[in-house]
Amino acid sequence: MLKYYTRACNFYYGDHSTLMVNKRLSLPLNGNHKISFDTIELITRKKKKKIHISKLNLLSKVLKKKVQSDIKNITKKKNFSKLKFESSPLIMGVVNLTPDSFSDGGKYNNYKEALKRVKNFIEKGSSIIDIGGESTRPGSNDVNEKTEWKRIKDVLKRIKKLKNIISIDTRKSTIMEKSLEYGAHIINDVSGLKHDPNTLKILRNKKIPFVIHHMQGNPKTMQIKPLYKNVILDIYDFFEKKILELKANGINHKNIILDPGIGFGKRLKHNITLLRNISIFHSLGFPVMLGTSRKRFIKDISGINDSKERLGGTISSSLCAMMQGIQILRVHDVNEVNQSIKVFKSLKF
Repeated sequence: MLKYYTRACNFYYGDHSTLMVNKRLSLPLNGNHKISFDTIELITRKKKKKIHISKLNLLSKVLKKKVQSDIKNITKKKNFSKLKFESSPLIMGVVNLTPDSFSDGGKYNNYKEALKRVKNFIEKGSSIIDIGGESTRPGSNDVNEKTEWKRIKDVLKRIKKLKNIISIDTRKSTIMEKSLEYGAHIINDVSGLKHDPNTLKILRNKKIPFVIHHMQGNPKTMQIKPLYKNVILDIYDFFEKKILELKANGINHKNIILDPGIGFGKRLKHNITLLRNISIFHSLGFPVMLGTSRKRFIKDISGINDSKERLGGTISSSLCAMMQGIQILRVHDVNEVNQSIKVFKSLKF
């Protein structure tokens, strides 16, 4: 049977968006009248076609039912666990307590510098602090649990008092469990919950919000000839299958965030295709997170204009994601990305 996918497109912003929604000429994304759409792209693995929302009645009965279900997922509010997505995008600030992360390894892996970075992120508007003690850059080796926990425990204990939302970036269930005892609010597992079989047990018992992240392979192998039939639809199917798997394991809550994993088992063409079509994942009904910050694809695109911080590429890709309604941006440069969002909104919204 032919499978159809629905992607929201042709977005409106700000006061104009609100006007369009009030006149029923567009539909709000995530219940937010400040960003709306009036067209959907109907996609199969063979073809795609754009349809204005006023023409949906022309679809067949079965297809119209499918599209209406997807639109319901796209337009519904998705707030949970102190996260309010109506004012998105929210900023997740990256704090790598590692000596070897791809961008800032060794820079913040002492207690004093890490705490200073966290406080700066909160001051500059980061809604979530993402703490990690293991590098998962391309080609990286696994870190044992004892080393990973030693890197993060003191910082976790201290920032708990700051009452900010804490995400723990780990693939190991023991680290997750300990981090929850130290006040972590979100589990961010880049393995797509595949690395440690005990992870599902923790998610079921603790009912903690978590990120389903897509990665082809593992950090050591993920960039060795990654292949897809259709990168957008393959990842969509991965998320759909994973959500069903979670339900089968007794994880029925809706506190889930999706991350298509830019740079995790993707070539340049895969990353570009994902960024251009990222709004397709809204039809799964969960908030979408994106991490483009300082990644290799920026160098691949910019060539001689590459730079160490890759700030220009981070900002432009973040704004591109924001214009498609992405709810969370995971970044290293919290102040500068927030600055760009504020300026963009003042001009566009």
